[in-house]
Amino acid sequence: MQKKQPFKYIFLFLYLITVTSCNLFKKENISLKIKNDSISTWIRNSKNFNISIYKRRQYLDKSYNYILSNTIDSSALKKLSDIAYQTLKVKDTLLFKKRNKKVIELALKVKDSFSLGDAHWNYATYFVRTESYEKAYYHFNEAEKYFKSQKYYIGKMLVGKAFIKGRFSDYIGSEQNQIKAIKIFKELNKYNDLLNSYTSLAVVQSDLKFYDKSLFYYEKALEYSSLSNDKNKINLNNNIGLIYLEKRNYKKALEFFKKDLDMGFKKSNPRDYARVLDNYAYCKLLNKDTLGIKQDFYRALFIRDSLKNKEGVLTSKIHLTKYYKFLNDTLKAKKYASEANKIAKDVKNSRDYLASLKLLASLDIKKSKYYLEDYISHSDSLSILERNYQNKFARISYDTDEYIEETERLSQQKIWITIISLSIILIIILFYFLRVQKAKNEKLLLETEQQKSNEQIYLLTLKQQSKLEEEKVKERNRISEELHDGILGRLFGARVGLGFIEINSNEKNKKQYQLFLDELQNVEKEIRDVSHKLSDNFDNAEINFTFIIKQLVIDKSKIGNFKYTIYFDENINWYKIDGVVKVNLYRIIQEVIQNIMKYANATLVSIKFSLKNNNLVLSLSDDGIGFNVKKKRNGIGLKNIKSRVQKLNGIFEISSSLNKGVEIVIVLPIS
Repeated sequence: MQKKQPFKYIFLFLYLITVTSCNLFKKENISLKIKNDSISTWIRNSKNFNISIYKRRQYLDKSYNYILSNTIDSSALKKLSDIAYQTLKVKDTLLFKKRNKKVIELALKVKDSFSLGDAHWNYATYFVRTESYEKAYYHFNEAEKYFKSQKYYIGKMLVGKAFIKGRFSDYIGSEQNQIKAIKIFKELNKYNDLLNSYTSLAVVQSDLKFYDKSLFYYEKALEYSSLSNDKNKINLNNNIGLIYLEKRNYKKALEFFKKDLDMGFKKSNPRDYARVLDNYAYCKLLNKDTLGIKQDFYRALFIRDSLKNKEGVLTSKIHLTKYYKFLNDTLKAKKYASEANKIAKDVKNSRDYLASLKLLASLDIKKSKYYLEDYISHSDSLSILERNYQNKFARISYDTDEYIEETERLSQQKIWITIISLSIILIIILFYFLRVQKAKNEKLLLETEQQKSNEQIYLLTLKQQSKLEEEKVKERNRISEELHDGILGRLFGARVGLGFIEINSNEKNKKQYQLFLDELQNVEKEIRDVSHKLSDNFDNAEINFTFIIKQLVIDKSKIGNFKYTIYFDENINWYKIDGVVKVNLYRIIQEVIQNIMKYANATLVSIKFSLKNNNLVLSLSDDGIGFNVKKKRNGIGLKNIKSRVQKLNGIFEISSSLNKGVEIVIVLPIS
């Protein structure tokens, strides 16, 4: 019996150790549970807005220090990240940065991706509040990477990036991110997020001025508002009203604003009430219904001012500017516009700053130029800033660790390849441009020389024709003189001589003799008439130009198989009209007839020269198929005609319609 006792004591010892260990483990678990519950309670109390910020900070400090004094695991990191975020909410930004940095350090040690993502989300929220959008976008992007398979949080990061892209007019990128987020939220039945995402999509479409598409997304948002516990319906009605306002459907817009005003949230939500009231009054103003809107404008302004809502005050003052402008009260309008301009500058609201400048330019005529220059300058700089941010966001979105490493390794090589490639391309482009330019210059020079040659040939033709006509006139004058002074004189002498001869014969012969004398006298008269006609003066210039034009039309009518009419105003002194004008008129008529023969299928062509107010007027018309003069035409014919008319400081007009022919009128100054 005594030999068995040691085993008994050993068994008893082991039992006591086991029981004690179990009790200790239970006590430790209970203690840990108490600790965890306390931390959760402290963090929950830090979120209570009914207690002072100082007390809330104390709860956060207590929670933070307690967690750091114990073992750090994923659960602790989540609490630390929450504490860091709440530190930001109690407006201690320096301590927030310190705590959030600590979360990232600890999360990297334990390789907790979710906590890393959450900490980057905290940073993104902070940088959005401080309007450091480039940094905010970077942290949203980093958070999205670390959340990995956490679909809901990826959706939230997409929404954050969409918001920033929308701020810098990257509407397509913003829309794409929102659509991706919506797909995720639909899978997870996140109705509040769907409501907000569809609202954001509607805002994007509104900014793009796609108002019908915007209304479509607002309708979607309204569907989810009934399923969500979000109180955003006020914003929805107001925003839909603004869309109808932009569409100038003021009646519909007023219906949606009225819905909000009838909900009775003046006391519970004065900020939104003031916004809706101001929009309601502004909509009535646009609808030219000023009854009671002055009181509404000032009531909204008073509420916003009392809430220190600078953005709201800015909007109210812009609307009041437009109200007094509508009443032609320029003094008050300028006052509110100036105040709005200053507020917009202070709060860095570029949209309303530009709007205030535009209003000031229209109200203050003396300083209009200054305001417009400021408007253009600010608008240009804003566009450049937006483009720069868009490019940065694009780079951030596609930058990965592998891409960065590869970029560093190949950066120098790429730079040299790029420089060499660009240099080669630029040299090729330069050579090509020079070659093309040289060919164009040579062609232009050739055409110019050819035109000059043609004009010289025509002038020579005119001179030759003039000399020919002069010789003809001289010959006619010579024949006239010969007939008048020679033959006519001899006939006259012969007739007079015969008249003195006594004819002693019968009566019949005497009559016959008298008939011959009369006939001689008639011949003399006819010769005299012919001589006078031959010696009449002619306008050589008129004969030359009109003859050439007639000959041109006759020749072309035979080829083109059309009839023609030509009219020359007898008051036109062709001798005084410059030869260059005649050359260009000839070429214009030649070009027009050529076009008629090619395209018009005309049967009748009319050409008319007239004189009007010391201007030479050339009218050319046909009864062909015509064409649409508003449609751009690539033909060189009309360009040449216009060019010739411009060189002569003339006026060119063309009118035509299908199946009604073409009429060209050219007016040239000749005095």
